[in-house]
Amino acid sequence: MKTLLSGMRPTGQLHIGHYFGVIQNWVRLASDPKINCFFMVADWHSLTTKYDSAGSIGADSLEVVKDYLACGVDPERATIFLQSAVPAIAELHIILSMITPNSWPEGDPTLKDLVRARSDGALSYGMLGYPVLQSADILAFQAELVPVGKDQEAHLEMSRDLARRFNHLYKSPHFPEPKALFTETPSLAGLDGGKMSKSFDNDIKIASDAQETIKRVLQMITDPERQRRNDPGDVSRCVVPYPYYQLLASAEITAQVKEECESAKRGCFDCKKQLAEILNAKLASFRSKRAELSDQKVLDILRAGNAQANQVAGENLRKVKALIGLCSV
Repeated sequence: MKTLLSGMRPTGQLHIGHYFGVIQNWVRLASDPKINCFFMVADWHSLTTKYDSAGSIGADSLEVVKDYLACGVDPERATIFLQSAVPAIAELHIILSMITPNSWPEGDPTLKDLVRARSDGALSYGMLGYPVLQSADILAFQAELVPVGKDQEAHLEMSRDLARRFNHLYKSPHFPEPKALFTETPSLAGLDGGKMSKSFDNDIKIASDAQETIKRVLQMITDPERQRRNDPGDVSRCVVPYPYYQLLASAEITAQVKEECESAKRGCFDCKKQLAEILNAKLASFRSKRAELSDQKVLDILRAGNAQANQVAGENLRKVKALIGLCSV
């Protein structure tokens, strides 16, 4: 059986880009009896950019788990846990940091993006070590598979480098080199055509109600060259709605949208209104299930997941310490 590790930072409720880009893939992977899945709420990682509003991370963590569960992640098939509840990750991070050359995290191409996300725009010690901590997340469970987006590929490469470096230094094939599993679903653009993000207020939350979803969809940027209702459109210029149709709608509906847009039989408002209906229909069951989840239910699932994660990561850490030669008392 192969072990898989993935997770998301609790920076607020998740949006539909998280579902289509990540969670639906998690659900599929967790259904494979040959894969042992660990899905993490990466609350320590949130502190790299959200250190000055840390009071909300606990509540946000519960919201993220509710989104996991509502979208179909089954705690009977996967271990859902809180990063900060597994101290073995932090200990392994310290150990890995001792064998990591400075040039490795300094060369991380995502570092500038992380700095921009901080309110003070400063590079902190913890932020510099973000990819080392992420490596510790993965290697603590000796994970062989890691579902990631393309923007996380550099971090995963460091995990492989650190696995090789540790194995070489301590003359043991202890850590497997994790393999990236890239999602086949293209990234969903935000309402403005940029990267979907809560920070940019251009997202649609999984937990939003139907009316809020309609309101958000109607804000989507369409074909910038189509000035009037009776102007023929061009779906290749459609910034947001048409790619959503290609992901969410049937081939017949998508073909109809294309034909009616390019012949000016429908306007952009009508296009977005129909898309909102399709999206709300897709999310209805998630929202219904989410409304039934109490904080106590989520805490019970996390406690069970934390216990399982601590057992696995703790045993691995003991082996790591033995390989290094640290004193065991």
